[in-house]
Formats: sequence, C-alpha cells, structure tokens
Amino acid sequence: MKEYILIFYSLLFVVAFLYASVGHGGASGYLALMAIFTFSPETMKSSALILNIIVSLIAFIQYYQAGHFKLKLFWPFAITSIPAAFLGGLITIDTDLYKKILAGLLVIAAIRLLFFDKFEEAKEEKQNIYISLAIGLIVGLFSGMIGIGGGIILSPLILFLHWANMKQTAAVSALFIFVNSVAGLGGIFVKGSSFASEIYILVGIAVVGGLVGAYMGAKKFESKLLKPLLACVLVIASVKLIIT
Repeated sequence: MKEYILIFYSLLFVVAFLYASVGHGGASGYLALMAIFTFSPETMKSSALILNIIVSLIAFIQYYQAGHFKLKLFWPFAITSIPAAFLGGLITIDTDLYKKILAGLLVIAAIRLLFFDKFEEAKEEKQNIYISLAIGLIVGLFSGMIGIGGGIILSPLILFLHWANMKQTAAVSALFIFVNSVAGLGGIFVKGSSFASEIYILVGIAVVGGLVGAYMGAKKFESKLLKPLLACVLVIASVKLIIT
C-alpha cells in the first residue's frame, strides 16, 4: 500500500469534503477506501468511526450556524439510536456477513449520492414520532455493528418520507451520525479494538476536507459533479468486498 499512499490520502480528502458538504461524516466512504487499499479489518471500524465523529461534528456546526437544524426532527431518532448503536458496537458478526452487509450499505450510499436531489422537490409532511423511534432503533443497531454513523440510511428515509428539505436533513443527519458514531465507538472499545497506525494523519486530512466541504455545503454549494465519482468508488469497494 505504501506506493499508493498519496492516492489514498487524496481520495480521503475528497471523501471528507464531499460527505461533509451534504452533512455526513463519511464512514461508508472511509470504509470503502480502506477496503480498496487493504487496511486491516480489525482497525477499519474504529478508524472509520473516529473520522466520522470529527467530520460529522464539523458538518453539524456549519449547518447549525446556517440555521438549518430542527431539534424536533432529530430527537426521536436519537433516543433510540444511541443505545442501539452502543449495543451494535458490542456485537461481533461473521466476517463474510460483515462484508455482505457493508457492501449492501455502500451500494445504498452510491444510489443516494446519484439520486439524492430527486427527493428535494417533495412537499413536506408531518413527522411520525413512532416511525421515527423505530427507524432510530434499527439504523442505530446496524450503525454500531458495521461501523458507520447511519446517515447514508437516515437521510434518504427522511427525504423519502417528506419530513424535511435537503438542508434540514443534512443538519439532522450530521448530529445523528455524530452521536451514533460516539456510541458505536464506545461499544467497540468496551469489546476491545484499535486504530490504524496512521490514524493521526488520517484525522488531519479528514479535518481539512471536512472543514472545507461543510463550509461550502452550508453555503448552498452544489457537488453534482463529484457525486458520481464518489458513487463509483463505493460501488468498486462493494464489488471488492463481495468477490474477495
């Protein structure tokens, strides 16, 4: 991997930038890159989550300051997802099953990136609290198990159900990803885990990419040209996970 390290760092910056621009932490993208560049499976989840925590917090701050955050939309998801994500982090699943689940989530992320804007035109409807609680529970559990914040699942659901516009969805997703990632990481470390050896370099790159991306996203930056590129990365990684 050493000869490709600069390529990896460059792609990491792009992932952090793009995901932060739409209110996400980027865990699915980081996991995709780590899979492509053959990182140790034992460090992938914890490393992706720490990057996710930092970038999603940066994104949330930018969107909150821009006035897009809706607490009323956020809390029903959070109260069930936080304990579920912690429990998910404690669960050890079969390696092959882990790869298949992760591959499926990466495909979901790719589809979301390609067709995200199509939900934006929908008329906003009243949020259903009970459905929100159930969504938070399910997404939180899978988030902890797989090592993601759950934003790739939550965002399209909010938009599909017409509960918020894109900017409000991005703000809620950013905080949702942050709290789930913290809870999931807590569960992982209770069980025992470690970070990638170059985690400090990865954090530095993700912070810079996240800061720039979140700032541009909160200022109504359009990233249509970059979305298909990232979607290709996610699809390649999902195929790699399935066939290896």
